[in-house]
Amino acid sequence: MTANPQTALEIAADVRSGSRLAAAVIEPYLAEIAQREGEIHAFNEVLADGARLEAAAVDRRVAAGEDVGPLAGVPIALKDNMCTRGIPTTCSSKILEGWKPPYDATVVQRVAEAGAILVGKTNLDEFAMGSSTENSAFGPTKNPLDTSLVPGGSSGGSAAAVAAGFAPLALGSDTGGSVRQPAALCGVVGLKPTYGAVSRYGLIAFASSLDQIGPFTNTVADAAALFDVIAGHDEKDSTSIPEAIAPITPHLEDGAGGLRVGVISELTGSGPLADGFEPEVLAQTQAAAEALAAAGATVSEVSVPSTIYGLSAYYIIGPAEASSNLARYDGVRYGLRVEGAANTKGMMIQSRTAGFGAEVKRRIMLGTYALSAGYYDAFYGKAQRVRTLIINDFNRAYEDFDVLLSPTSPCVAFPFGAKDDPLTMYLNDVATLPSNLAGHPAISVPFGSGRNGLPVGVQVLAPMLGERRLIQVAAVLEASQNGAGQ
Repeated sequence: MTANPQTALEIAADVRSGSRLAAAVIEPYLAEIAQREGEIHAFNEVLADGARLEAAAVDRRVAAGEDVGPLAGVPIALKDNMCTRGIPTTCSSKILEGWKPPYDATVVQRVAEAGAILVGKTNLDEFAMGSSTENSAFGPTKNPLDTSLVPGGSSGGSAAAVAAGFAPLALGSDTGGSVRQPAALCGVVGLKPTYGAVSRYGLIAFASSLDQIGPFTNTVADAAALFDVIAGHDEKDSTSIPEAIAPITPHLEDGAGGLRVGVISELTGSGPLADGFEPEVLAQTQAAAEALAAAGATVSEVSVPSTIYGLSAYYIIGPAEASSNLARYDGVRYGLRVEGAANTKGMMIQSRTAGFGAEVKRRIMLGTYALSAGYYDAFYGKAQRVRTLIINDFNRAYEDFDVLLSPTSPCVAFPFGAKDDPLTMYLNDVATLPSNLAGHPAISVPFGSGRNGLPVGVQVLAPMLGERRLIQVAAVLEASQNGAGQ
């Protein structure tokens, strides 16, 4: 990001101290959006007028001596599957085009209470189903680093918004890697928290047992700050962790000394999945392991055997839950309704046929089949048993290691249309989805470059509620890159 080089924490400190007006902060970001959004298409909705009003309100509160919050005056972009009261929330689907929720998602409330300023709702793969943001009903998002390439997905709009300098903060949702994978492809930081650490109330569901909201930022410190704002119990979310979530920002400088780091063999060269990883990606992951060893960590290889089955289990569980969750879009209660059918059943069929795109239909059909009589135990039940194996294997690994390390994505950013076969596209998630199946946190940190000089993301994984360790290690990796001048 060149046009607006300040970090979110620097902006908030300036605004809270009164040394800079939020109204002055917002204008360069809005100018950058006006200049490049037509090329990038990071947003489904740009909220320039609302952002200016919010900035003016922040300045009035600061002038009155109020503490506006830890994100005072910081621009933020939100993935367009998080409900925003009175603002269109579409999931990049024609079936919800123009729908305006009557309430805010909990995370939307929390970032607003922290003083952040909403600049827009970002594009995504329809209903968060995809790894390239090519599946949006409103057109693809382009990678700001090279507009001939995809930004990753499904939260590609949020990743692109941060990478393009449209906002220093963004939120996305991560069901199988949809924060971490686009973060890797766009060269930014992406954090998937522990399942239940961040409220899903107001997040439009794809797969309820897998979805989790997480930050995109330019720095690890900003990711920690945003996590600290959005994390915590929410009585409106039945899956929300009831215990208090400890802040992780105080641990940014704890370092890697004495930590035990396990490099996942199945994802780094000696396992059956490694053939799909680009050599440069594997080389940067090895370099990251060496950087942690140089910082005082004990680094060795570890096997998490059932990760090789993660892709198969995920693409049964995810579509099955999607089939159930998306049944509500029936043309009756809200969203698109196609008129002219002979009866209600015909109206529902026509509305869903016109409203959903090809990938969403594909996953609904896969999920419905997996849940159908005679196949439930053979497919869905078996996938859940594999999920338990994955959880158990990770728990065993964490008996010997504090964190694990792997590539985030098997490849760097790729051209539009290069992976039009669904199975080829699904393989992009092979390193990220095990954390979703286990419910564990993970973070992608930019680390060096790969093919054609494009950024590589290295993934750090931790056990349940291990965000503190993630941030420690991520900060060390970031510092090693900065020290190398990258």
